[in-house]
Amino acid sequence: MRLRLRWRLSPLTRRILTVNVLTLVLLGIGVLYLGEYQDSLVTANIESLKTEAQIFAAALGEGAVDQQRATFKLDPQLAREMMRRLVEPTKTRARLFDEHGKLIADTNILEGPGGTVQVSQLPAPDASLFERITDVVYGAVIGVFPWQQGFPRYVEPTTDNADSYPDAVHALAGDVAHSVRTRGNNGLILTVAVPVQHYRKVLGAVQLSIGSRDIEKAIRSVRIEFIKVFLGALGITILLSIYLAGTIAQPIRRLAAAAESVRRRPTREAAIPDLTGRHDEIGDLSGALREMTAALWQRVGAIERFAADVAHEIKNPLTSLKSAIETASRLNDREKERKLLALVLEDVTRLDRLISDISDASRLDADLARDEFVPVPLGKLLATLVQVNEAAAKEESPRLLLSLPGEPGTPAGDLPVPGIEGRLVQVFRNLIANAVSFSPPGSAIRIAARRDSRDVVITIDDQGPGIPEGKFAAIFERFYSERPRGEKFGTHSGLGLSISKQIVDNHRGKIWAENRTDDRGQVLGARFVVRLPAA
Repeated sequence: MRLRLRWRLSPLTRRILTVNVLTLVLLGIGVLYLGEYQDSLVTANIESLKTEAQIFAAALGEGAVDQQRATFKLDPQLAREMMRRLVEPTKTRARLFDEHGKLIADTNILEGPGGTVQVSQLPAPDASLFERITDVVYGAVIGVFPWQQGFPRYVEPTTDNADSYPDAVHALAGDVAHSVRTRGNNGLILTVAVPVQHYRKVLGAVQLSIGSRDIEKAIRSVRIEFIKVFLGALGITILLSIYLAGTIAQPIRRLAAAAESVRRRPTREAAIPDLTGRHDEIGDLSGALREMTAALWQRVGAIERFAADVAHEIKNPLTSLKSAIETASRLNDREKERKLLALVLEDVTRLDRLISDISDASRLDADLARDEFVPVPLGKLLATLVQVNEAAAKEESPRLLLSLPGEPGTPAGDLPVPGIEGRLVQVFRNLIANAVSFSPPGSAIRIAARRDSRDVVITIDDQGPGIPEGKFAAIFERFYSERPRGEKFGTHSGLGLSISKQIVDNHRGKIWAENRTDDRGQVLGARFVVRLPAA
């Protein structure tokens, strides 16, 4: 997949922004609703109107009553005058009905010599452009919270009597009544009606009405303050989200770009950025990618060297074959032809053995990665190898002597290690064969295994000439061959010890070689040591 880097918000950045901002917006919507706060303000205003109406009714019941022939009724003129003075300090609209439901006084209607005057509330003074824009935006935002729903709609009555006002009808019946109605975009109308009584006789009803402007103003104030806090928090959230996304997305994009450069230009100059100093998951990813890339280049280098070594090793017998065939075509001597054919057969055998070992070595990594580790009893494995070797040994062959801490089949003698049994057999078969090839006839090869802390240590000692000085590491390289004198050339491919080391390394163990010496420094033979983690 082609990597595309653009100067824009990455998908990861958008997701982080969406999650953080959406959470804050949902919280803000919940707070902006303010449903319970609105209900509490409505209830408080209703209670305030009740108290105010009860005061008005008590004053009218005592001061605006006209007694005629042992009966009491409201004096309309006096009641209107008292209502006007009582309502003047307030912002309420008051209506007064007599006991028959007739409207006596309405504070929105002034009567005088010239007739009646309708009183209406003046509109607010013209606001500035900024305030108008703020009002429009606020109205659009708050429009999604239909808090006035659920209230009956207020309709201005066409007749001025108590029958047009349900609250007044209840008040004339001696009850205190209230209602909340909506005027659409003009807010709410809160109404309270209480009876006007004189010695418990209902003489009329006082109805007070008030708009929801004060309620809306209080709610608006709270919302505006919250919106200020919300906008500040939103800005901080966006900045922190972009910063957080940058600390995640930008390093990942750098790592992705470096990985893409490795894919498109497979050279060792394409390095993965080192972000391990972050001490977090991205740092761990960077370290893992760097280690993976280093292992990849190491594997590529090993394959290149292996291919070069294979080409070199195969070239020698091919050159010998070519030379022998060219020579045989010019010979007429049957005896010399037989010798050349014998040489050709040896070269073909050498090629066959070399190709078989190369094939085994090339499949080794795949086989080791595919097979699962199981507990392998090294004691039993070594005992079986010794028995098989002794059964096939000739009389002059070196003898194998096995030393274990206990009998095979017992916990002390089994010495289990986690691994692949077939591959471990291959390791010790190669080491035993190597020791046999360097040991003089009739000598002894001592094999010992023991538990050392958390490891199992196996040593194979021979009585051969030992390992040349400075070659202790070189003998484990591919195609290295340091054979004993007199051995037929081409008998070994030089891959046995290299394969053994590769298997031991894959089992998280170690293998090395050293010389055994006496007190005078005389070499007594070679020793191969294998250390494997115990099961």
